[in-house]
Amino acid sequence: MRLRIGTRKSAMALAQTEEIARRLTAAAPDIDIEIVKFETTGDIDQTGKLLSHGGKGGAFVAEIRQAVRAGQLQAAMHSLKDMPGNEDTPGLVIGATLSRDPAGDVLVLRPGVSLDQLKISRGKGFKIGTNAVRRAAYARRLFPDVEMIHYRGAADTRVRKLDTLEKQRLPDGGAVGPADALVMARSGLERVGLASRIAYEFSSAEMLPAVGQGIVAVECAADDWATRRLLAKIDDLAARRCADAEREVLWVLNGHCNSPIAGLAMIDGTLMSLTASVLDEDGQRFIEVARSGPADRPRELGRAVGLELLAKGAAGIIERSRPK
Repeated sequence: MRLRIGTRKSAMALAQTEEIARRLTAAAPDIDIEIVKFETTGDIDQTGKLLSHGGKGGAFVAEIRQAVRAGQLQAAMHSLKDMPGNEDTPGLVIGATLSRDPAGDVLVLRPGVSLDQLKISRGKGFKIGTNAVRRAAYARRLFPDVEMIHYRGAADTRVRKLDTLEKQRLPDGGAVGPADALVMARSGLERVGLASRIAYEFSSAEMLPAVGQGIVAVECAADDWATRRLLAKIDDLAARRCADAEREVLWVLNGHCNSPIAGLAMIDGTLMSLTASVLDEDGQRFIEVARSGPADRPRELGRAVGLELLAKGAAGIIERSRPK
């Protein structure tokens, strides 16, 4: 069987796709796998905010998905956190979720900047770069006087720009920076061999990760049963259940790509715990809900957490952050 897997061209995306290929080859040695590289809209435009491309879904996912729908690919690799959770994907299904990598966020510092300096100053005089509204909101809670700046690029590109004091170009022709620190996903740094640059790892209490962070998803056509049977061989049940619970929160909240929504599910035996939060861009308004339930009923738990967040006022925060 021949399987063409679509992926972005970044070092991290290729590393994730190669991991899928290794696992599939181990599960089905006679398979012939071809990795097809895409330069997506979000990869080409390194200055604009992702919102202008329809969020991460439009910037990083849409083109590869279309190739699957057109029959040009049998599967597509996505970081689950890039996949919109508040809308259906007609004709497509997630055929496999790989076992979860570390889900948390970390701080990467420019050489010459110390963590103690950042903490003692409460961030005053420092610039932290990120493109994620969620990360910026949490960072402002931890470092109230810091300047948050828009920062784009693949994981390795962002670290290079940090080290070389490169400014981040903006759509209007201006620039911000250089950055003194970056907030990034631990899993992404590990994938591109830059784990040694981690200066501090945020606890989930300090910075709850994005829904699906650390999970690699493999998408395929819903009616392609041969591919679905193959992908089922590498599907990790625990990761799938956590993904279902977390993404159910997104569905209930109808969050958009600019919503600062976070969520993390964890399984201990037959029990699943789920914590989710909604916070405004400056980190001042903050709602968090934590519940637990049977691990084999993840969507029910996600729905309960999402509804409790709505009852506590989450809809107002989400609406205020919605693009005008």
